[in-house]
Amino acid sequence: MTDEPAPPEIDTTVPHSARIWNYWLGGKDNYPVDRRAGDLYREQAPGVVDMARASRTFLSRAVRHLAAKEGVRQFLDIGTGLPTMDNTHEVAQRVAPEARIVYVDNDPLVLAHARALLTSTPGGATDYIDADLRDTATILDGAAKTLDFGRPVALMLMGVLGHIADFEEAVALTRRLLEALPSGSFLIHYDGTYEVQGEALQQAQEEYDDTGAVPYVLRTPAELARLYEGLELLEPGQVSCLRWRPEADLFGEPVDVDVHGAVARKV
Repeated sequence: MTDEPAPPEIDTTVPHSARIWNYWLGGKDNYPVDRRAGDLYREQAPGVVDMARASRTFLSRAVRHLAAKEGVRQFLDIGTGLPTMDNTHEVAQRVAPEARIVYVDNDPLVLAHARALLTSTPGGATDYIDADLRDTATILDGAAKTLDFGRPVALMLMGVLGHIADFEEAVALTRRLLEALPSGSFLIHYDGTYEVQGEALQQAQEEYDDTGAVPYVLRTPAELARLYEGLELLEPGQVSCLRWRPEADLFGEPVDVDVHGAVARKV
């Protein structure tokens, strides 16, 4: 007898956004069905690879800023995706080894990799919750085992709200999660838009949705701005992700990509 959980069942016949994102980032945790879907998407909207990379650098800069400049030591990362370079706990614990991170996702492959790869520094902690974004009660109850909700928490919703077809529901879920966090907490968020690539990106997304994968809704920056109502936006506000506190780059000024995000404080 063993208490080890059974290996998760992974469907390799339908493309999955986390695995495609991993493919676009140069990772190896994907299957032929994901690579085919990713290649078809990229043929129609070549900028999608820049979107994936921009979102990852935004995550790194935002987490590092909150840990180094705002003193945040707790992060709730919902919609983790597959582990890759500069995962949330690695960025945060590089600044503050005592940082505590809880990851949330409901993909079996993510769960399998999380168990093996999402480790922590001795002074900090990481945990993983297998739950759907809509199940806020399970998320908050599970996170409370690792995080102290009496102290500020950075809620991270990175590219996941597009999977909620009804935007009113996406807004309500965000507010429900934020309501459980104390003043001084933060929201780190980004999602896909179609400001740069326009119709080509929308068409690529529609064809991807037709494969049987979980659909994703591209939204306008004006729509996404509703997520920050009642919060205090950190400079430079809501922007295309490469323009959020860009670092010195030998290749010149950052360009706009179809991923908009922001970091906002709960007051």
